Amino acid sequence: MILLEVCCCLIGWISLYFAFCYLNGQRGKEWNCRLVTLTHGILIVCLTAYISFIDGPWPLTHAGTENTPLQILALVVSLGYFLFDFGWCICVRTEGPVMLAHHTMSIAGILLALGLGKSAVETCAVIFGSEITNPLLQARWFLRQVGRYDSLWGDAVDLLFILLFALVRVGVGGMMLYCELTSPRPSLIMKGGGLAMYTLAWVFMVDIAKFACKKSRTKYKRWHETCKLGEVNGHTGKTE
Repeated sequence: MILLEVCCCLIGWISLYFAFCYLNGQRGKEWNCRLVTLTHGILIVCLTAYISFIDGPWPLTHAGTENTPLQILALVVSLGYFLFDFGWCICVRTEGPVMLAHHTMSIAGILLALGLGKSAVETCAVIFGSEITNPLLQARWFLRQVGRYDSLWGDAVDLLFILLFALVRVGVGGMMLYCELTSPRPSLIMKGGGLAMYTLAWVFMVDIAKFACKKSRTKYKRWHETCKLGEVNGHTGKTE
């Protein structure tokens, strides 16, 4: 049944992609694929947030417990999407090895949780933490495409993305990893997978920190040059 559900979800995401291609014929393939990614990000963040914070159990105290039907649904939906996106990335070759490694680990982790029949609670929490920054990442890309990235909107999206990534994926993710490693319930392979995902999050964090520093220097340099130009224009006006 789970295999059938995964296949149905995979077909659903593929169908959504082709629907976007039909509706946005003037746009490129990546535009429509990112619309699918945005849809998945919003849907799965809402679903896993409900599972983690409302439906329960609490992932920090119940790691390794039996899967619930709602947790299984969230994992199946995400697995179908990751299979679609992984195949799309391989065919179109738009992503580098780090992102492909992230997709591979995500697929493997979901398959393990479904196969073992437990640990879906922390897997859903990891998906929530991984995908909460995804809509912002897609918004940044869309802003670039429409020529509005170099604006207040672009700065706000970047700042929120960096803060969420650092607080949720690195900060809360570190707490989740600690609970996973110290709990006797999760299997050794799930603990290893959690450690691998958290290590990959730090790889992303280093790249993000480099980007933030570079953008800050560029913004400061541009501001400094504007101030100097304003001073020169002011002195010119006085001379005249």
